[in-house]
Amino acid sequence: MADPLRQHIEKIVPLTDAEFASVASLFTTKKLRKHQFLVQEGETVAHECYVLKGCLRAYHLDNAGKEHILQFAMEDWWITDFQAYFQQTPATVYVDCLQDCELLCLTLENREKLCAEMHKMEHFFRMKLTAGFVALQQRVLSSLNSTIQQRYEQLLASYPQLFQRVPKQLIAAYLGVSRETLSRLAK
Repeated sequence: MADPLRQHIEKIVPLTDAEFASVASLFTTKKLRKHQFLVQEGETVAHECYVLKGCLRAYHLDNAGKEHILQFAMEDWWITDFQAYFQQTPATVYVDCLQDCELLCLTLENREKLCAEMHKMEHFFRMKLTAGFVALQQRVLSSLNSTIQQRYEQLLASYPQLFQRVPKQLIAAYLGVSRETLSRLAK
């Protein structure tokens, strides 16, 4: 069976066995149970994580205690508090497990080492960041220009498996609507 991380990377850049061994050696494995935190607000963020198994969410609590979900992450996705990770500042979001999870974790130091020593990996990470930025821009524009019904349908069409794995109240929070509104949209 092929390694999921290798398959993920090779969607963008090919790697020799020796190159992949070098890349894989810089990751650590972390297993977390449902409801455990990967990141908590105010903490130092040591890793970005590639999801091997499970589902997580990244969210922010505003001053009124309202939860704003920024991201979900399932298998083959990356998650962390990216601002805190890249800028080495305290976390401003929480990341917790919606299911038992197995993650591959990469420190910023090891990421920088990979990029400096292996042009292929620098290209890989640049392409992943670009795709993430484009997706974020699309989400912001969608929230500005689309109805809630259109945003719901777009999310369902893009990530149908999310609706099987994430409680409806969290889908509602991600879309910025109440659970009741989400129920009406689903009908």
